Amino acid sequence: MASVHSYFGDLVLTRLLIQRGMAAIYFVAFLTVAGQFKPLLGEHGLLPVPEFLRHTTWRETPSLFHWRYSDGMLDMVAWTGLGVSALALLGLTECGPIWLSVTAWLVLYGLYLSIVNVGQNFFGFGWESMLLEAGFFTAFLGPAQTQPTIIPILILRWMLFRTEMGAGLIKLRHDPCWRDLTCLYYHYETQPLPNPLSWYFHRAPKSMHRFSALVSHFIQVIVPFGLFAPQPIAAIAGGLILFHQLVLIVSGNYSWLNWLTVVLGFSAFDDGFISFILPIHTNALSARPLAFEILLYLLGAATIALSIKPALNLISPGQRMNYSYNPFHLVGAYGAFGQVGRERYEIVIEGTSDRVITPATQWREYAFKAKPGDPRRTPPQVAPYHLRLDWLIWFLPFSVVVTPSGIRVPGYSRWFFNFIERLLTNDRAVLRLMGPNPFSEAPPAFVRALFYQYRYTTPEQKRQTGAWWARQLLGTYLPPMSLDSLNRL
Repeated sequence: MASVHSYFGDLVLTRLLIQRGMAAIYFVAFLTVAGQFKPLLGEHGLLPVPEFLRHTTWRETPSLFHWRYSDGMLDMVAWTGLGVSALALLGLTECGPIWLSVTAWLVLYGLYLSIVNVGQNFFGFGWESMLLEAGFFTAFLGPAQTQPTIIPILILRWMLFRTEMGAGLIKLRHDPCWRDLTCLYYHYETQPLPNPLSWYFHRAPKSMHRFSALVSHFIQVIVPFGLFAPQPIAAIAGGLILFHQLVLIVSGNYSWLNWLTVVLGFSAFDDGFISFILPIHTNALSARPLAFEILLYLLGAATIALSIKPALNLISPGQRMNYSYNPFHLVGAYGAFGQVGRERYEIVIEGTSDRVITPATQWREYAFKAKPGDPRRTPPQVAPYHLRLDWLIWFLPFSVVVTPSGIRVPGYSRWFFNFIERLLTNDRAVLRLMGPNPFSEAPPAFVRALFYQYRYTTPEQKRQTGAWWARQLLGTYLPPMSLDSLNRL
């Protein structure tokens, strides 16, 4: 035991940081559920959950909602999640016995699992599975008065290793611009939701972009091996990973992906390292009960068994990114930005009150919370909050074929047609997910979607016009649609 202690150090403060960090992220996650789930996935949502449940089973998608779905029950799940995560953030769930701590975290995990497994496109992001996996293993860290254990800490380090290594290897394997160190020439301009600093990162010298890409490879492919070394090497590895994640946080909006990785990074620290920054006093701790000790060893054995496929995935030339090997989203494969777009395309949605479309028709543009639209609008900072509709709209151009003569749209997502219908009826729930409604007095007669190429303005253009973006119309993504024309489809 003494040798284990000398290798890993004290972990009381480490546990504290992980639990508080995980509680904060769960709170944000349930906040997005409370504010966005019903217009996107509720009984009258863009992809209604009741319809989805008719085509799946509990074994395929474990969820409380297989018992019954209603918008009222969804509210109960969301507000319960908010309440429990708030209690965990305040540390109240860790003031009692072991069973209270474990139960509170498993409740958060179970509620969010129920949401993700029926969330379809709108909850199909890699950080949903990451939150579930990290939240599940956080349940076994134990309450504040109990001696911490290295087993769940090591499991979380293993998750951090797979997250970083998966992201690093998918980059090197998939896109040649990561190998020639030029991906950051494009990344800040083409990333999903730029923030106010993204323009400035994009305008950095190309030599800085190449150096940054090289540093990224070093931190994601080499540094993770240090997570399993003795202190202070593990803490240094964790610190480098945290530094990299903080750069990503200030340069873009990636929901809670980077913040969750920061919390996982805390698992690399010991109390000696943390106490330099947070001089928190710790009280005397009680020993772990034998039953809990046995449970921890069973947990470790189960994790090893579940890790075989993700480990093989890391060395596979056909490496998968953000893939769950089981419906409980435990011990999955992670990674990000294996492919970087060279051009930014945006779908801009417009409406008109004119009942007859003519060349003189006046079209008014819909705004989103964060997705680029008006070139003069400052890109907002929204992360760690997750704007799910903005992200789904950002994905749509990937299916469009762009040619010198125009664009070709092979098809449309069903949720997108439902979204257009909601705009044509001035659906308040959906419109609350967007910017100011240009048709607040009466719904539009027609809605269309145009396809633009966006580029950051040059420093001179920005000084002269105040615009962040310059855009060029390439074609029509969706021709003008009325309610009648939609109903005929």
